[in-house]
Amino acid sequence: MRYAVYFTPAADDPLTLAAQSWLGRNAGTGESVAAPVPAGFTDAEFRRITEDPRRYGFHATLVAPFGLNEGTTHDDLTRAADAFAEGFRPFSIPALKLSLIGNFFALTPVESREVDALASAAVDHFGPLRAPLTPAEIERRRPGLLTPRQRDYLDRFGYPYVKDEFRFHMTLTGSLDRDTAARVELALQAHFAPLLDRAVAVDAIALFVEPEPGAPFTVHSIHPFGASPAKRSD
Repeated sequence: MRYAVYFTPAADDPLTLAAQSWLGRNAGTGESVAAPVPAGFTDAEFRRITEDPRRYGFHATLVAPFGLNEGTTHDDLTRAADAFAEGFRPFSIPALKLSLIGNFFALTPVESREVDALASAAVDHFGPLRAPLTPAEIERRRPGLLTPRQRDYLDRFGYPYVKDEFRFHMTLTGSLDRDTAARVELALQAHFAPLLDRAVAVDAIALFVEPEPGAPFTVHSIHPFGASPAKRSD
């Protein structure tokens, strides 16, 4: 079993609903959602394009998936999440934009200082609860292609893209070739454009859980900022 510390908007937020419709899955309930296939794509092609982000659910990573350290319990993790969230106050991302990151599309913030600080603090806070990476897990990160700093972060934090290497993003596709990316971009713009100029409230963190290797991630619990342990049940 693995856990992850993510940000995801509230279950009834229009952005969440639009993302669920795009990905075809509700990460809060684990249920499939009717996903209209954009013009110019077959159903099978579109499902391949969204396969990876559908499994992980609509989110932005704060702490990448991890197993629990020896002696650490599920309750320890939940208490740590409550304690972490208590130390923050809600803030907003002013707006989002559609970005091509390498060869996949994601929503990224137009201004990221506060959310960058949140992610950096989360990596430090949850680090002691994280089990060390296995050699196989390290190899999956293709360490030979990482910069020296990224390799150091992988060894220290279990993930290479943290601290100054972190980039807040909410993934919407898997890897795409150039021609497919051009077609997908048009579909994404049509689907998300009305929502990109809206502020996004960042008022909680979410614990997601992967019950077994390869299983879809689902929301385990929501931990509101600056609040007593009362979960927003998404």
